Amino acid sequence: MTAPIIEIDKLTKSYGGRRGIVDVSLQIREGEVFGFLGPNGAGKTTTIRILMALLRADRGAARVAGLDSWQKSVDIKRLIGYVPGEPSLDPNLTGGQLLEYFAHLRGGVDQSYLKQLIERLELDPGRKFRHYSTGNKRKVVLIQAFMHRPRVLILDEPTSGLDPLNQQEFDGMVREARDDGRTVFLSSHVLSEVEKTCTRVGIIRDGRLVRVGGVAELKDIKRYEITIHFAQPVPIETFAQLEGVAGVEKLANGSAVRLAMQGSADAVIKAAARYPVVSLTSYEPSLEDVFLRFYESDGKAPQEVAGVV
Repeated sequence: MTAPIIEIDKLTKSYGGRRGIVDVSLQIREGEVFGFLGPNGAGKTTTIRILMALLRADRGAARVAGLDSWQKSVDIKRLIGYVPGEPSLDPNLTGGQLLEYFAHLRGGVDQSYLKQLIERLELDPGRKFRHYSTGNKRKVVLIQAFMHRPRVLILDEPTSGLDPLNQQEFDGMVREARDDGRTVFLSSHVLSEVEKTCTRVGIIRDGRLVRVGGVAELKDIKRYEITIHFAQPVPIETFAQLEGVAGVEKLANGSAVRLAMQGSADAVIKAAARYPVVSLTSYEPSLEDVFLRFYESDGKAPQEVAGVV
């Protein structure tokens, strides 16, 4: 079994009295697209900045391609394309000049591929950086991250400010990187982009990693709903004690039921078959539903997220 391309081992960072991250451990395989989910302040950017040697951890370790992030930061940066959450570039240079500068730092890039990226994201390279909108500033940093076809892409909120069409282009760029066998570590709170592009996701809450798994696995832990309409009223007690049923609601004077489900629906289907069924609908959770469950208003994590999967 090959070693993971990104290894994070019990990383901890505090900011005086303010929380940072606590004992974050994570492994990312080469060639996968990994989504790092959490709202602002959860610890995503702190984790990424430690990976990039922009911050030093209080304890723990981080490695990229087997290299220590702090001790071998220059070597690691040769392997990485990085998009910071809050880019800060020379406001007096044009987008084209900035990209040329980064290309020289990389020892040159494929100019035809660079031109292709500029066209795909519809960037005007002749305008000064200070005159760009937030979305166009984001395009500059995205292009510089992708243009040298890095082995690893570390992207912190990469689509912030992009319009929907450019977000689609970004999704395509990520899929192409994945198909080339490159690795993408993508932090986000835009759940639709994670659902479309990522193979696995990790959810960070209050500086702690509370869940890691495949997108499908995370959906499976969320309760889903089944609504059944019958030709006549049925006793809801029929369903209340069935395996997989977490809650029952009577609808239409008892001729329909809405069931909150956790797990298999086999027992429900068999019980419903004893009555004349008019229709049956199932509502499957989106990744957003799953994500929000980890941030319930009472501030307590559900039991099933007590450990990292």
